[in-house]
Amino acid sequence: MTQSPFSPGVTAGRLDAEEYSSNFSDLHPALDPHEALVAADRCYFCHDAPCITACPTDIDIPLFIRQIATGTPDAAAKTILSQNIMGGMCARVCPTETLCEEACVREAAEGKPVLIGQLQRYATDHLQAQNVHPFVRAEATGKTVAVVGAGPAGLSCAHRLAMLGHEVTVYDARPKPGGLNEYGIAAYKTPEGFAQAEVDWLLQIGGITIEHGKALGAEIEMAGLKDTFDAVFLAMGLGGVNGLDVEGSDKSGVLDAVDFISDLRQADDLAALPVGRDVVVIGGGMTAVDAAVQSKLLGALNVTLAYRRGRDRMNASRFEQDLAASKGVRIMTHVVPVAVHGNGAVREIEFEYVNADMSGTGQMVRVPADQVLRAIGQTLVGDDLPALEHGKIAVTGAGRTSVDGVWAGGDCAMGGDDLTVTAVAEGRDAAMDIHASLVG
Repeated sequence: MTQSPFSPGVTAGRLDAEEYSSNFSDLHPALDPHEALVAADRCYFCHDAPCITACPTDIDIPLFIRQIATGTPDAAAKTILSQNIMGGMCARVCPTETLCEEACVREAAEGKPVLIGQLQRYATDHLQAQNVHPFVRAEATGKTVAVVGAGPAGLSCAHRLAMLGHEVTVYDARPKPGGLNEYGIAAYKTPEGFAQAEVDWLLQIGGITIEHGKALGAEIEMAGLKDTFDAVFLAMGLGGVNGLDVEGSDKSGVLDAVDFISDLRQADDLAALPVGRDVVVIGGGMTAVDAAVQSKLLGALNVTLAYRRGRDRMNASRFEQDLAASKGVRIMTHVVPVAVHGNGAVREIEFEYVNADMSGTGQMVRVPADQVLRAIGQTLVGDDLPALEHGKIAVTGAGRTSVDGVWAGGDCAMGGDDLTVTAVAEGRDAAMDIHASLVG
């Protein structure tokens, strides 16, 4: 094992190659054709299907499942992709258990919904494997649009605008496109480079140029974008991370969970990634769960996820919470950090138990930790932005901001849940509104 400079307990190479491969294999292996047909046969094809209402992108779920059942998965894929161009990724990372599948009539009747997410993956994978793009561009409009951010919202908006005949330039601060899909999702949910493969497939529509290493407020400015382009769509996500404002939080070994996940996603060799013996993750959202589970899969002996409220208030779904528990993650609730202890490097983190109203109880507990991962929220970073509301860009309708000719969507804007599927829907809807504004 290779020791990290942080603490004697933080080391790389805790596992052998076979264990890394097994731990980070596909969380939900793809259905084979027979399994897909059996799963599709369970659908009632409801006329007023509640699953459609529960889908943020309004996919006609009964229609695409019927198309799978009749042996036309590529037609099913086009049904999906016409509403959600990133349907392949969403099939992998969407909390379907709290969206379409929770609304499924089979779930209400039997407690066992139709496997909507896995069927969506089956159809979209079938089409993408043929390297075929099902859409073609409309006649060129002569209009140009700037998209800031190459994440789910930005790429969804760019694709729809390109399909409608506009020329789109996407600016992104990172060296790879994909945003959260590439840098922020657990590796076992999208193995084998799927995020980049989906982006490459999406760009086959044409009319989209991506420029990397360009962040708003640094290499590009809002005024310049407005002068150069006919419209601007802001989708840069949340670049800042909330700090852990307690005594000792500056000790080595206290890290941002988003950076930990990003490093893991971009690693060529998982055995080279250092992880603690005793890891504590602070937070209750998807980032916290992904960081906790992946710490365990990298070989951490003890992983604790600490959250200030009860499990029923965690942003992570119950499925994700149960997944963490099944991997050996201990979930502590109703605790808030009060101090980080150690001589230079973290050795323990001290918590206070709190009541439901967040008032302190005076009861303290110390948890051993040689690595602490912060997952307590992210913040919007940028200058010369449109009007903000609760720390995000205020929007009305389909993403219109306070600045004429500027739209926004995804995590950087006020809107729905911070989910990939919601970001895709917001990008698509903003594109349609931009198109209507540009062509009258």
